[in-house]
Amino acid sequence: MTTAGFIGLGIMGKPMAANLRKNGVELTAFTRSGVPDELTQAGVTTSTSPADVAAKADVIFIMVPDTPDVERVLFGENGVASKLRQGQIVVDMSSISPIATRDFAARVREKGADYLDAPVSGGEVGAKAASLTIMVGGAQATFDKVKPMFDMMGKNVSLIGEVGAGQICKVANQVIVAATIEAVGEALLLASKAGVDAEKVRKALMGGFASSRILEVHGERMTKRTFDPGFRIELHQKDLNLALSTAQSLGVSLPNTATCQALFNACAAHGGKAWDHSGMVRALEYLADHEIGQQQK
Repeated sequence: MTTAGFIGLGIMGKPMAANLRKNGVELTAFTRSGVPDELTQAGVTTSTSPADVAAKADVIFIMVPDTPDVERVLFGENGVASKLRQGQIVVDMSSISPIATRDFAARVREKGADYLDAPVSGGEVGAKAASLTIMVGGAQATFDKVKPMFDMMGKNVSLIGEVGAGQICKVANQVIVAATIEAVGEALLLASKAGVDAEKVRKALMGGFASSRILEVHGERMTKRTFDPGFRIELHQKDLNLALSTAQSLGVSLPNTATCQALFNACAAHGGKAWDHSGMVRALEYLADHEIGQQQK
């Protein structure tokens, strides 16, 4: 059986690794804070460094926050690349720069290994339920080898194109999510400011053309004032930075994405980096001098 390694066991990585192990994958793992007891008790082997993971695993999954973190894991001291061998596969499931992804893949291939970029959508809930959307860039043959393990972590697994295409798809996803959060926030704030019950409006809209997963889940967060992550604003800021910088390099204007980033920036300035990204509505509320659910005087 193919052995796997997992590097990065945070909010997303830990349940993803747990689902691999639950399905019988022989798994070794590394994270800077130490492999959680619940994983070691499930039979996950602890590694001492990314290089140690690479020495023990055929397929190496990476799930860390940002582009510099992936570079450090791959090419830093005791990095994965120092132990790569012919026939291994590196799968980066982080959400990072598409341009850097292509560079990382080329450097990994020089070691004789293959590379997939496979960012995910679905948040902590999807990671725990093994229902993630997984957007993959890379060669068809490499994708086919890893597909059984992707299916252990997600329900909607798609090969989008060559290396970097998965990251482009994830950036597009985050543009849509941010814009939809902003639209839902505006709509519910408008209703509330007009003296109408925003939660009743949300439920009514769920039966019409405006229905969306964002309205269902994040609209409820807005009306119930539950902004614990979830998916942190600071991570969505990072993703929108990727969208805007990639757009600039391509000569594409993304005006609504820029507006959403400005609203996230306002939240961060008010101490909200760690709020769930549905907390974007708080910036809109500040502009309106009204909080959803607040009684009109």
